[in-house]
Amino acid sequence: MAVQKLPLAKALNESLRKALETDPKVLIMGEDVGKLGGVFRVTDGLQKDFGEDRVIDSPLAESGIVGTAIGLALRGYRPVVEIQFDGFVFPAYDQIVTQLAKMHARALGKVKMPVVIRIPYGGGIGAVEHHSESPEALFAHVPGLKVVSPSNSSDAYWMLQQAIQSDDPVIFFEPKRRYWDKSEVDTEAIPGALHDARVAREGTDLTLAAYGPMVKVCLEAAAAAQEEGKSVEVLDLRSMSPIDFDAIQRSVEKTRHLVVVHEAPVFYGAGAEIAARITERCFYHLEAPVLRVGGYHAPYPPARLEEEYLPGLDRVLDAVDRSLAY
Repeated sequence: MAVQKLPLAKALNESLRKALETDPKVLIMGEDVGKLGGVFRVTDGLQKDFGEDRVIDSPLAESGIVGTAIGLALRGYRPVVEIQFDGFVFPAYDQIVTQLAKMHARALGKVKMPVVIRIPYGGGIGAVEHHSESPEALFAHVPGLKVVSPSNSSDAYWMLQQAIQSDDPVIFFEPKRRYWDKSEVDTEAIPGALHDARVAREGTDLTLAAYGPMVKVCLEAAAAAQEEGKSVEVLDLRSMSPIDFDAIQRSVEKTRHLVVVHEAPVFYGAGAEIAARITERCFYHLEAPVLRVGGYHAPYPPARLEEEYLPGLDRVLDAVDRSLAY
């Protein structure tokens, strides 16, 4: 049956299985991805079915994992690397930014770097320090990297397929608080190109633009606003580099108001670039400044305080009200 209702984590598992079956050059590497099946069980059962040469339990050394993936890509493989938690990626940051992102340009386009780096990211699970980061802007800033994040099971399945098939390095951020959210997946119908935004809910009065874990919050905010007679459009950006500015522009030219929402700190976040570009493109359409809702410019707090730190329904609805009040 082509259509199934799957948790996001299971959709990723099925996508990895499909990739391993389809292309013998696809490999999976990471800490505990084999016998354990990953701490979130995204790779559960894959080593048993495809063997230790295809699904590789690595040492606890992120720099070594990514460095090995770069070498494998140079030899024609398509490695899919798992970083166990968002805060663990930084030992590999040098490899990603100074090697992986630059090799294609350094070789004048003759060398491809088909490496996917999967990173569970964001908060909402009550984790300890270094386990609830949102570092996507650090990677979106780097030329040579593609940065994407699914918000639902269908996108998780298809976007991972597309990322693995891409000849460019892709940083694939997975919203860990959504791993257990179920939605329908049609394994025979691609929902769209990897870097295209998608209208998740139609509206006419204001656009909420978000990606990853915040799309669900924005849909809830739009439903709440509807009860007050406000028609809010929700745009799932899906990609942070490149950003589908054309889709945002089309929505803003219709609604004339824009609020950008992400878990990462607002300061120097993806919302800042979106606000700048859309102000340039849509200056005469906007009836209010572009507003941003996000995390605070502070280290991620202890678990008992994360609900105060993370953007929630009230903060998003407050931004909607402030924008429409102009």
